[in-house]
Amino acid sequence: MPFFKELRRRKTSSKSDISPPNGSTASNESNGTVPTTKSSSTLSSLYGSNSTPASSIQPNQSNPNLALTNGKLGSTVNPPPQRPVALGGAMASNRNSVADSPGTYDAVPERAHREGHDLAMAIRKYRMAAYLWQAFTGEQMFRNGFGRRCFRFEEEWQTGSITIQDRASGQMRSEAKIHVVRSAKTVKELRDLNVAQQYDKATQKGDLFSIAMEDMQGYFQPAPGQKQYVSVLLLDAHWDSKVKTITGHAAIGGGANNIQIAVFGSQAMQSYPSCLEEVVPAFTDCTRTDTNFVANDCNESGSSWEAANIGIGAHLHEVGHMLGCPHQESGIMLRDYVTFNRTFTCREPYSTRTKSPGMRLCLPKDECGWHRLDTLRFRYHPCFRLPADNLASGDESVRVWPLDGGKVIVTAPTGIAFIEIFTDTDSTCHAWLDYCKGDGLSNGPPRQIVLTENDIKPLLAEGSKKRRLRLSIHSVGQGDHNVEDFGQLMSKTSIIKLPNGQTGFKGSQLGTSQQADSQPQQLILESAIKQSKLLTSIKIYHGFAIDGIEFCYEDLTSQLFGKRGGQPGGSEFALGW
Repeated sequence: MPFFKELRRRKTSSKSDISPPNGSTASNESNGTVPTTKSSSTLSSLYGSNSTPASSIQPNQSNPNLALTNGKLGSTVNPPPQRPVALGGAMASNRNSVADSPGTYDAVPERAHREGHDLAMAIRKYRMAAYLWQAFTGEQMFRNGFGRRCFRFEEEWQTGSITIQDRASGQMRSEAKIHVVRSAKTVKELRDLNVAQQYDKATQKGDLFSIAMEDMQGYFQPAPGQKQYVSVLLLDAHWDSKVKTITGHAAIGGGANNIQIAVFGSQAMQSYPSCLEEVVPAFTDCTRTDTNFVANDCNESGSSWEAANIGIGAHLHEVGHMLGCPHQESGIMLRDYVTFNRTFTCREPYSTRTKSPGMRLCLPKDECGWHRLDTLRFRYHPCFRLPADNLASGDESVRVWPLDGGKVIVTAPTGIAFIEIFTDTDSTCHAWLDYCKGDGLSNGPPRQIVLTENDIKPLLAEGSKKRRLRLSIHSVGQGDHNVEDFGQLMSKTSIIKLPNGQTGFKGSQLGTSQQADSQPQQLILESAIKQSKLLTSIKIYHGFAIDGIEFCYEDLTSQLFGKRGGQPGGSEFALGW
């Protein structure tokens, strides 16, 4: 029996007592784990609770704690530490009080007549796709040893749409909120072939991303220092059957400053499920794609179930970019989402993409997944935090220095999460050092490690061991630092002879200025090598940027790094010894 149907029956059989299926473990509220079967974990992720029945979820539930002190009962409320992901649906502008957007998505006439394709249905399908992202990601994090942690969505108290029963009974629930955002552009502007990402002759393919970014900035108006994450669905995406191109669609994830977005079109939305009961039917629907009305995206959506894979999975790929994931050698961040269905069904229908019968039995090893490096990024990401996590300090930095004997020391105040290893020919990472051991409440990753070539070379393919190595070091605090040439860092070029005869070592960040016309300059503080030299103050010469730094000593001598530009006399800071 398809597991969604089986689970739904389990869920509705009792509102007060839900026991885990046979062979699974009981829930653990301290680390966010839930029963370990494929089906139960998915259902728990969808309902957003480990041990509380969905019918008892209340709006703005925030883990209240009750305490009896001196005979008085008091309570505290601990808000969830996670930074939520917002779900935004972008539509064309509403000019002169007239809705420019039709508020519909592409659908064949039969489907549009049977279930509708208006804004209300789009919202239900978008919400259900987002819950599938959550279920999938939570399961992948569990398989990688991090518990079923996942990103959460902004929610609102509304009539439930997760199940058909909720809609029929009017059951109220706290569910993911879909923000309907009106774009500053018209439908004509959004569907212009010149901005269509998949149109070969387009000259402004990146404009839709910029438009979406401006619209989301204007709508959410994130405060300084508060980063906003928004998944954006372009509802006005449309298949132009005459030129064989999807207009109003872009598949891009990223951002800048205080907002990150994941943009994708609605061209495959007719194939999405709108509730739990439709998940298995959606991923087993063999109806062929009619390109008179809807797109066969990338020629990999020849049937309805394959279109659901591409639409839901490719949008999740962009969510990965939004959360900081680059392309990987396998998984969602490659193009493995073409088998996204295997996480939610036991069998697979005929595939028009491979022109072969689908899998008779879909096992966990056959599913697509998040790459290990993706889950390492997620483990300490602000959107994945749990109440029991020890929040990292504000210093996210990573520092690297060479030592004698071909050694390199790496330090990070918040801990070193993982190190990606690249050769000079690698575009994606194939080897890494992993310092995240499970999801236990231990002291966490190390704050200092020593690296040698013997730690790195065994991880490389045989033909890559003599190539130049680049390291990308990531801290628990979400900081990172690149060592462009690991071999050079350990070489004699990183060693300097000090005036007192001692040996000094240059850190990997020394000399990394990328400004035009910058000149290399080296300065060794005399107070560091002469005990009789006392540093009393520091002058900073600046305008809009720092021009120079002058180190002033007690004997009225000084050393200048840079130049005396900007504000006359600079700004002087006395050192209190």
